[in-house]
Amino acid sequence: MAKTGDPARAATGPALSTLDFALDRGSPVPLYHQLAQQLEAAIEQGVLAPGNLLGNEVDLSVRLGLSRPTVRQAIQSLVDKGLMVRRRGVGTQVVHSQVRRPLELSSLYDDLETAGQGPTTRVIRNETVPAPTDVAAALGLAEGAEVVLLERLRCTRAQPVALLCNYLPSGLLGLDSARLEATGLYRMMRSAGITLHSARQTVGARAATAQEAAGLDEKEGAALLTMQRTAYDDTGRPVEYGTHIYRASRYSFDFQLLVRA
Repeated sequence: MAKTGDPARAATGPALSTLDFALDRGSPVPLYHQLAQQLEAAIEQGVLAPGNLLGNEVDLSVRLGLSRPTVRQAIQSLVDKGLMVRRRGVGTQVVHSQVRRPLELSSLYDDLETAGQGPTTRVIRNETVPAPTDVAAALGLAEGAEVVLLERLRCTRAQPVALLCNYLPSGLLGLDSARLEATGLYRMMRSAGITLHSARQTVGARAATAQEAAGLDEKEGAALLTMQRTAYDDTGRPVEYGTHIYRASRYSFDFQLLVRA
């Protein structure tokens, strides 16, 4: 039985047997939420990996000294987030971890690598095209001026996470497709001596088209997060304009809000 503030070891399955759950019964935070948070942290840290079985709810509730409804509510909250799935005849299984990304000027590749998510990239397009009106305006170029268009599919643990579309001024730096599949765009820019300083960014949401859904392994109409970003170097020059879409089931933005006096 779990005591207030004491760790309770769950031995349901080989992955769970390595976890210590600290459940504070004196905390105003509901027990189901405490358990859900600790399970989610284990998934994000890779302790519970995709494919791991959570085990029987009754078994887990007995080992933790919790009621079955409390355990069921904790697990359901992770099922609702898409981190777990209930399979008939199998039990509750870890599906994947959700990518949480700070809302700051950083590379998705670097953020995923830092989080231990094992990012991989497939370059779909890498070519020079005339700048569309919105791209030209964002990059401070004449409409129709040459820009480099990059389209890439970013995955973690072999699961699609995002479709990335970037436009860069022609001649800014060499963009070899093989290297783009081995590292991040911002890392390549830094290696070329380009110092990123600031960006203007807009985050939104919409439903996936049939083509986008196919690329991201989602159903048509599934929720997508969108991001438009114009990045500037330390001289104030716009060096990149991106329009990206992310699977809402796999991805979220984290940011901190400050209260102004």
